[in-house]
Amino acid sequence: MSDKTILVIGTYDTKDDELGFLADVICDQGGSVLTMDVSVLGDPTSPCNYSKHDVAQEGGSTIEAAIASGNENTAMQIMAKGASMLVARLYSERKFDGVIVLGGTMGTDLALDVTTALPLGVPKYVVSTVSFSPLIPAERLAADTQMILWAGGLYGLNSVCKASLSQAAGAVLGAARAVQLPDPDKPLIGMMSLGTSALKYVIPLKPALEERGFEVAVFHATGMGGRAFESLAGQGAFACVFDLCTQELGNFVNGSNISAGADRLTNAGKSGTPQIVAPGCYDLVDVVGWQPMAAKWDSHMKHEHNRLLTSIVLEAEERKEVARAHSAQLATAKGPVAMILPEDGLGEWDREGADLHNAAGLAEFLAEIEATLPTNVAKHRIPCHINDAGFADKALEIFDGWCADGTIKF
Repeated sequence: MSDKTILVIGTYDTKDDELGFLADVICDQGGSVLTMDVSVLGDPTSPCNYSKHDVAQEGGSTIEAAIASGNENTAMQIMAKGASMLVARLYSERKFDGVIVLGGTMGTDLALDVTTALPLGVPKYVVSTVSFSPLIPAERLAADTQMILWAGGLYGLNSVCKASLSQAAGAVLGAARAVQLPDPDKPLIGMMSLGTSALKYVIPLKPALEERGFEVAVFHATGMGGRAFESLAGQGAFACVFDLCTQELGNFVNGSNISAGADRLTNAGKSGTPQIVAPGCYDLVDVVGWQPMAAKWDSHMKHEHNRLLTSIVLEAEERKEVARAHSAQLATAKGPVAMILPEDGLGEWDREGADLHNAAGLAEFLAEIEATLPTNVAKHRIPCHINDAGFADKALEIFDGWCADGTIKF
């Protein structure tokens, strides 16, 4: 008996040899394989466990309808819908332990839908001719998707592409064997932050929350971290969120491609999850440091964090716009929201005496957010800095009150 089962997905009418090679390597390493065909026009050399007809039917369509559309994009979207629904159902039935999808641009488009249909922790590997390409938008990547470049494999097997495929086969099987899935029985807190050079509240808060019996997952507010956080928040995965660094919202408002998307600061609210919020590092917009900078930032103060990332310091009117965005996003929340507003700064670089401190800009931001916060948000203005002990104490005071009155379920 093999120990783990890997679901191998691809267009078996055109990539039968390559998909078969993947399956052989997995089996040679002691795993077992299920196969799913997502092709439209042709057929595999031997039957798959889940045929193209099974896939189309799962999504409420047929192969005949895909062909009749006369459009390859429409046809593949039919298959992507069916494959995503079938994969989600099969995993809920625990039919497989990990998934690997092989493709060019068409197969990769489908693979991105398939991988987002699976929960965090399920090994998800995409072997693609366009891995790491700008063709792939960040918002379509599942939080824990792994990608491997399918080098030299567009038409048939060779020693170059076998090197990529064999690594991918070993990786997905190894991940399925090694993964430790999240514990659904332990209450989880989602927290947003940056590194401790900018935000230090994690240092006292994380152990304090763990002492109270909660697990704490801290997400890095650099675009992809916020996307993962929002995805889990929308699923109701958190008992409470400490959304204490909302800088990605300002990034989105100001057009930075270091973005967590238009739904930042909304998904915990949609799921009714209690939220403790603070606009940490609201005053900075992060941009890709090695790319040409937009002309609108020429006159702004800047902080070159490293060779990858540069932070732009917002001016007064821009700060007000970010304040209004916070208020608009939180207005949709169905659960309780507490907003903490430290008067002495919201990032280490915006502390009195620090290089990026702007007392007037902070005052204008606080005035604007206080004036626009919706009535469903409880406001807590406190006389300290976000990195001071007083801030962490206030957050824990709110949290403990919610635990005591049953607002937080655990």
